[in-house]
Amino acid sequence: MESRDKTFVLWFNDLRRKDVNLVGGKSSSLGELTSGTNVPVPYGFATTAAGYRHFMKETGCNDKVNALLKTLKDPEDSDELHRVCSKIRKIMTSVKMPDDLAKSIGDAYDQLAKKMGQNEPFVAIRSSATAEDLPNASFAGEQDSYLNVHGRDNVIKKVQQCYASLFTDRATYYRIKAKFPQEKVALSAAVQMMVFSKGSGIMFSVNVANGDDTKVMIEAVWGLGEYAVQGTVTPDDYIVDKKSMKIVDKTIPSKNIELVRMPNGGVEQKNVPEKMAKSSVLNDKQIVELARYAEEIEKHYGCYMDMEWALDPDDKLWLVQARPETVWSQRKKNGDKKPEEQEQGSDTKATNNKVLLKGLPASPGVATGTVHVIDDPKDISKFKKGEILVTLMTSPDWVPAMQKAAAIVTNNGGMTCHAAIVSREMQIPCLVGTSSRGNAATKILKTGQEVTIDAKNGIVYQGRAENILKPKEKAANSATAAPAAEYFPPTATRVMMNLGDPDLAEKYASLPADGIGLMREEFLWTTYIHKHPLYLIETGHPEYVVNELANGISKVARAMAPRPVVLRFSDFKSSEYRNLKGGDKFEPHESADLLGWRGASRYYDPKYLPAFKLELQAVKKVRNEYGLKNLNVMIPFCRTVDEARKVTDIMREEGLVRSADFKVYMMAEIPSNIILADQFDQFIDGYSIGSNDLTMLILGCDRNNDVVAHLFDERNLAVKRAIRHLIKVAHNDGKTVSICGQAPSEYPEFTEFLVRSGIDYVSVNPDMVKQTKLNVAHFEQRIMLDKATGLGKKDPENYNW
Repeated sequence: MESRDKTFVLWFNDLRRKDVNLVGGKSSSLGELTSGTNVPVPYGFATTAAGYRHFMKETGCNDKVNALLKTLKDPEDSDELHRVCSKIRKIMTSVKMPDDLAKSIGDAYDQLAKKMGQNEPFVAIRSSATAEDLPNASFAGEQDSYLNVHGRDNVIKKVQQCYASLFTDRATYYRIKAKFPQEKVALSAAVQMMVFSKGSGIMFSVNVANGDDTKVMIEAVWGLGEYAVQGTVTPDDYIVDKKSMKIVDKTIPSKNIELVRMPNGGVEQKNVPEKMAKSSVLNDKQIVELARYAEEIEKHYGCYMDMEWALDPDDKLWLVQARPETVWSQRKKNGDKKPEEQEQGSDTKATNNKVLLKGLPASPGVATGTVHVIDDPKDISKFKKGEILVTLMTSPDWVPAMQKAAAIVTNNGGMTCHAAIVSREMQIPCLVGTSSRGNAATKILKTGQEVTIDAKNGIVYQGRAENILKPKEKAANSATAAPAAEYFPPTATRVMMNLGDPDLAEKYASLPADGIGLMREEFLWTTYIHKHPLYLIETGHPEYVVNELANGISKVARAMAPRPVVLRFSDFKSSEYRNLKGGDKFEPHESADLLGWRGASRYYDPKYLPAFKLELQAVKKVRNEYGLKNLNVMIPFCRTVDEARKVTDIMREEGLVRSADFKVYMMAEIPSNIILADQFDQFIDGYSIGSNDLTMLILGCDRNNDVVAHLFDERNLAVKRAIRHLIKVAHNDGKTVSICGQAPSEYPEFTEFLVRSGIDYVSVNPDMVKQTKLNVAHFEQRIMLDKATGLGKKDPENYNW
């Protein structure tokens, strides 16, 4: 039987959300819904990334596409971008699909027909890129989908067109800006039974207007759901309280048009009768039913969810898509206040400026600037940075202009339209659906007019409204960024930062650090998880560990990107693990747990191995699903070379293999790490010196014992000689050495010793980053001056080895 990573087609019931690398986010999530929940999902299959790559290789498209992409000098030049992408799509749609791939797709469609008891059933074909629909980047609408398709040959043709849509102008631009390498992205096509929707829409398990996760937000339009996603129609808006399952808010605008399926395939736009246009798409029972589905799906996935649904002619509700929500899920625990704790900001009485119009507050924030009304997409290139973008609606083609905008205002659309989703991702203030609030923005606002946007309250004011803008300006003035006059010279010895609390990552990201040299995983356990990993496994909630670790780790990796982040795997002592809920059952009582069951010795122990694998899954989730390739890892307290082999073997089996963009480091905190460095080198990329433990073990001095505390000193010559030996041996084998202990922060002369010894990185606490950066620069300049003049001081620690 062909392995899953080589087959061209996989059925929904054979897929899980972990299969994002095989079939992309959309298809893997459809598989997860089908297999792991009780919600109704139209059945189908997905073509795989292997199929796409086979197509690209066998047709010669790989080389042709790469050659054309190299000619693209400036993606901001919309004309050049369009020229290159048009050529790529023409090449990809004109070549003949390989026979074996076409047969696999066609045969799967025929099997779907038999399973459904239909002849040539109508299907929806939705693109699912392997870098799409991930928690940190929704890439909303970046590839094409095709509705109401039937017939074997048509399905094969549309799949090929899906492949080509990976290189639409908008998709190519978005990936370049998001720094997704083109060759690492593949396209899956989800081929799913078509729901003949009389109504459809989008649903979130969080109120995306304000992050209130006690509510479910549902939007609904007549006909197919594309008009809700595109913002063509301003949808009904329903808010449901999760706890009581009561509808707490309902807005019913007029929905004058709908997109409907045609009997022989394809879709068309129709006018909606006036009475129907002003009525609610869903009744109260259906609204609550959808909200219950949202709650179930959120619990299953363990995060906020973005879902699409459809209502068939028999009034049956179907879930046709689900994926992690891309904005509030990333802001959760990121220092954002709960909605009820947030400042309410200004209302219409807070300023004397005239209110020009109101809209739905789709992405919070305030901004002021000059209006630029764009009626025709061909005029996008005329839009200038810092202007207020005003238009009928946006689509993915508008992303280049949206990225330049100080704020965005649209006539149409709801909280889940393209303009709303992308604005929230970009953190650009945005109002949508102004027409549903009485006035169309494109008619009221004029190009060149100065306005103030209050996107928290959904208001556009005439002119510059000082009272609205002052809170924002005050916040900007109090930011933690370094003053403009502050200068930190570049250094050959990199200065990294130690970090425990992920919530501080954004705050400290502006510091002149070259990355995170030590991220302590223990903080995530004590702050977010609170429960022993083996207890969570025993009680059936291992995914809680993976999700919470991944959320915390990704927060740091994202804030620091593209600078590297080194995560140290868990290094609790048994007494500390025992303090976690359920820990008593799994932890031994050790008289000296500082030298007991900790670090690497846990990871391969059969008693703890299942928990260590959860840590590895979290790392994979951050790197593969979230796309944060700047994350590296470190093994703590590794006593023997055999332990290093065992741990890295487990990592390899779990899919984490050292490579050019994934480094595995080891703490150097035990004398054996120094003495046997030449043997440890074969399993790792470098070391981080834990000077506290290393000093304790070299001097035989318990650092926590007050009686002998006066003997504990990292500056001891024995410790320095050990460090110098490690640097020499590691460099001989091409490995790096850093230090993450306290000594460089406390003793500037110790930093000088490290620089003179050739250390690669010095990692210090955030409050010492700036001073250490200056110290390192000073010491490096001193060394160069001494070498140039020959008059420098002697270094006595070079002698008497």
